[in-house]
Amino acid sequence: MKQSGTVVGVLAAISVSHLLNDTLQSLIPSIYPLLKLSLHLNFAQVGLITLTLQLTASLLQPLVGMYTDRRPLPYSLVAGMTFSLVGLLLLSVAGTLGTILFAAGLMGVGSSIFHPESSRIARMSSGGRHGLAQSVFQVGGNMGSSLGPLLAAFFVVPHGQSSLAWCAGIAVIAIVLLTKVGQWSAQHRPGATHTAQAGRWEPRPGLSRGRVVGALAVLGVLIFSKYFYLASLSSYYTFYLINRFGVSVQSAQLHLFVFLAAAAAGTILGGPIGDRIGPKWVIWASILGVFPFTFALPHANLFWTGVLSVLIGLIIASAFSAILVYAQELVPGRVGTIGGIFFGFAFGMGGLGAAALGRLADATSIEYVYRLCAYLPVIGLLTAFLPDLDQPATAPAPAAPDRSRPTSAPPRR
Repeated sequence: MKQSGTVVGVLAAISVSHLLNDTLQSLIPSIYPLLKLSLHLNFAQVGLITLTLQLTASLLQPLVGMYTDRRPLPYSLVAGMTFSLVGLLLLSVAGTLGTILFAAGLMGVGSSIFHPESSRIARMSSGGRHGLAQSVFQVGGNMGSSLGPLLAAFFVVPHGQSSLAWCAGIAVIAIVLLTKVGQWSAQHRPGATHTAQAGRWEPRPGLSRGRVVGALAVLGVLIFSKYFYLASLSSYYTFYLINRFGVSVQSAQLHLFVFLAAAAAGTILGGPIGDRIGPKWVIWASILGVFPFTFALPHANLFWTGVLSVLIGLIIASAFSAILVYAQELVPGRVGTIGGIFFGFAFGMGGLGAAALGRLADATSIEYVYRLCAYLPVIGLLTAFLPDLDQPATAPAPAAPDRSRPTSAPPRR
């Protein structure tokens, strides 16, 4: 297949690898009810597990992205998945909160290595269809996040914590697949750009550095809104359903799976739509547009809670691909750095959100957390401050002709 077109095989492989990676990552919050019961944890301690996982997954990502912008590491994906494999095996035998935190930290390190480089490979294989490529890549991760609760509900919970060791086969499959992806990347990766080598970034033509920094700050606040809200669902949705409606743990896991599956479906829509109408419009719709549904969720019965969670997942999940593509367009030539910063910041906000909301739930109630978080999507109004990237770049004005001297010799008389 020509390099100028979308390399479908590589894009599919990196998306499947993302699915396998995030399936393993999502096993941790999926077994929270099991860990909470067996280790007698409170909500704050549950939030601490998520904080450890997400912070280790976030802090290293910008560094990994900046380093690989300068020095490509095509097989770093294999190393990242190996960290996740070791963390999962340790989690299967962990009997104390400290050991669980260490295991979660190892899996977070694996994720921090995986995401910047895999996002870059998705862009390399896109053939110019950047929004589509990021959506295909992201939908793999979201599908994996939805499969984690399903795997926990039907395998881990019935067979106990030790059964997590059997899930190590998922990591082994991913390592084999990522070895092939690394071989392709080593053969097709372009050399580091002059910008990356010099350590200086240049803004998109037509925008000042200050305007680009301001736009990146707005995107960061939007990431905060999205991932603090998602933390309330991904970490505490099962507890919310159990406490409010009295459903079983398995039923709550199935509801979580439905929400995450809807989020996976929403992810695949955001990128292609953004390619057609511009990522800014997708950001508008996915952040601010979800507010009516988040506002209604704390007041709904069990049936409508399920319906609203599906709508929320469909709408809000389309945001990240659009935000990432928009940010990469703001700072051309810094794909790894931008990917690392935004993946890292997203994970960090998810971890901080889980920890903060866990403490709030202990101090008040899980229902109060959902009523408060319902207003987070209103922050989407800040999208109005983002520049329109679909406008043609401003070209410098042509220099005025120098009229102090003739441009050609005067005609002879």
